[in-house]
Amino acid sequence: MDKNIILIGMMGSGKTTVGAELAKELTDYKYIDIDNEIEKSTQKKISEIFLKHGEPFFRMLESEKIKLFCKNKKQIICAGGGAFERDENRELLLKSGIVIYLKASPEDIYNRIKNETHRPLLKRNFSVEKITNIMKNREKNYEKAHFTIDTSGKNPYNIVKEIVGVIDD
Repeated sequence: MDKNIILIGMMGSGKTTVGAELAKELTDYKYIDIDNEIEKSTQKKISEIFLKHGEPFFRMLESEKIKLFCKNKKQIICAGGGAFERDENRELLLKSGIVIYLKASPEDIYNRIKNETHRPLLKRNFSVEKITNIMKNREKNYEKAHFTIDTSGKNPYNIVKEIVGVIDD
């Protein structure tokens, strides 16, 4: 198989960790984290881009990177939590590979990221309720993924095994 493997889901659902582990398993695939690529090309942290230029500017940069990387094959692409909200991104990602929605409960997400300071959408009123609301708004698009894998209570190794299982079918 030479299609891209695209990981989507909420912040804290495990995309970055699982993507890196998956790249170790599928050694002929290149690992691409869209947020990291934006930070590399702008020389700014995502939180700084949000603060100085706003979310619309960030989303534009995100779409540019998605367009760029979707032209290639054999990549594991981790898209940001909100990337799949934009129609153009969603269509491109769904066409260029197998999209896997890593799903976690709001409580799991909260516990995984409560001590992180670089999450721009969680700067104010960070709570399980806030995560639940963001998830409710995004769920209809996340569910358009080819596969959904629940990451709650699972370690990255087991999630990678599940992904390999679904892409091999």
